[in-house]
Order: sequence, then structure tokens, then C-alpha cells
Amino acid sequence: MPPKYKFTREQIIAAALTLTKEHGISGLTARGVAAKLGSSAKPIFGLFHNMEELQSEVINSANMLYQSYIQRGIADKKYPPYKASGMAYIQFAKEEKELFKILFMRDRTKENIEENRDQIRPLLKMIMKNLAISEDQAFLFHLEMWIFVHGIATMIATSYLNWDIAFISRTLTDAYEGLKHRYTGGN
Repeated sequence: MPPKYKFTREQIIAAALTLTKEHGISGLTARGVAAKLGSSAKPIFGLFHNMEELQSEVINSANMLYQSYIQRGIADKKYPPYKASGMAYIQFAKEEKELFKILFMRDRTKENIEENRDQIRPLLKMIMKNLAISEDQAFLFHLEMWIFVHGIATMIATSYLNWDIAFISRTLTDAYEGLKHRYTGGN
């Protein structure tokens, strides 16, 4: 019979996520998680093969939190859906700086943006519908817009910028309108 642990995997992941929010991914250590739980590291290694497995779970949890920002941003209808996704991305960077960094500011050399097209297909469909352009054009439009949004988010996550939401909204509209003009010829 496997040993009985005082904590569940979910409790350990939650503690690790909190630790990561406070100290970044470099602060995610077995000793740190154990201290958060008021325990030894034994339950961690009893429920996870290694720290890489726990780190992977933290990244998954951070991504689920990020996705909830996107869903809420679109659902509250304060902005058009495509703009809401960009505003939510920036809001996530502002409120969850360390989680933003592990999701979007890590080494991603093994990833291929083309392989992620399915994940952004709902956004591409919005662009295609709004601008009457092809999926390939919508993909390029989104990449250019995302570069702009990511730049703002990165500067906020690293505390280089501290723009208010109204200014951010205006800059996203300006960038969108400029790209729209280029892709549709001003229509």
C-alpha cells in the first residue's frame, strides 16, 4: 500500500504556484514549497517524480489562470472580443508578473508558432470575419498585433512601463486601425 501523505497533489501545486507568483520560477524549490506547506519535502517527492514535474504542473496552472483572464475579458464585453483578448493579456502581465514571465518570457526555441495556429483559431476567425480577409492574412495580422501587445505586456511585467488602462486601450486601437488599413486598403 502506498504511503499516505498529509497533502494532495493539488495542495502542493497551489503552494508551488503561490511561491512562483511571489519569487518567480527560480524560487520554486522543494524546500520553498515545503516551507509554504509547513512540512518537509518528503510529500513533494512522494507525489511528484521530481521538481521538473511540479514545475510543469505550475506552468499548466499558470496557463489555466491566464486562460481565465482571456475568457473573463471577452465575456465582460467592455471591449470588442479581439481587443479584449489583448487587453486581458496585458492585464495578466500587470497582475501576475512572474506567471506571465514563465508563460511568455521563457526559452521557447523548441516551439513553432505555426504549430500553435489551432490554439489561436478562434482569434483568427474573429479577424477574418471583422476584416473579410483570408486565414493566412488573419494569421499575419494577428502576429503583427501580438508583437505590439506582447511588447507592452513585457514592459509592464518587467516594471519598465506603468501605463493606465485607458492609454493602453487607445494604443491597441491605434495599432489595430493601422494594421486594418494596411490589410484591407482602408475599408
